[in-house]
Amino acid sequence: MNFSLSQNGKERLLKEAREAIAARLEKRGPRYAGTENPDGELNAPCGAFVTLRLGTRLRGCIGRMSSPAPLIETVRELAVESALGDPRFPPLNSGELEACGIEISVLSPLAECPDPETVRVGLHGLYLIYRGRSGVLLPQVPVEQGWDRQAFLDYICVKAGLPPDSYKAPGARLYTFTALVFGEEEA
Repeated sequence: MNFSLSQNGKERLLKEAREAIAARLEKRGPRYAGTENPDGELNAPCGAFVTLRLGTRLRGCIGRMSSPAPLIETVRELAVESALGDPRFPPLNSGELEACGIEISVLSPLAECPDPETVRVGLHGLYLIYRGRSGVLLPQVPVEQGWDRQAFLDYICVKAGLPPDSYKAPGARLYTFTALVFGEEEA
C-alpha cells in the first residue's frame, strides 16, 4: 500500500473517533477540530476499521472494505458503529469510553489472491467470499493470535462461517489487502 498519514493526521483521526463516540453517548452534537486539512490526506476515500479495546479485550470492531466518503468521515461513522453497533457486544456506556483504547486500520484496495502461498502473515489482511458468506481478518489478527499462514487461511474460512480450507474451493474468492494501523497508545 502506498498510502501514508502524517503523525498529525493519525492523531486527528484518533481524536475525532473518540469525539464522535463521546458526542453520541452524551447525546450532543460533536465538537470536531475543524474542517481544515491542508494537505488533504484525510479526504481520500478508502476503507477503514475502528477497533475498541478495554485493556487487551476486544470491545468493538466495525469496518468497511471501501468507502466513497472521505477517510475522516468514514472513521467518525465507524467509531460510533464500533461503540454502539457491534452485534457481538452490548453498546458501550459512557463509563467505559474513558478506559477504551482506539485503534484505526486504514485499508488499501483489495487485490485478488490467486495463490494463497503468497499470503504474508503480518502484512496481508484477508477477505473471503464463498457461497453467499464472507469474512475479513485484519493483518494484525494473525500476529496477535500467533497464527502461521495456514492457520490464518483456515481462520478466515471459520470467520466466514465455512469449514477450514474453503478458500481452496472452486468459486471461492480470496482477496488480500494491507493496512496502516495506529492507535492512541502510539499517538
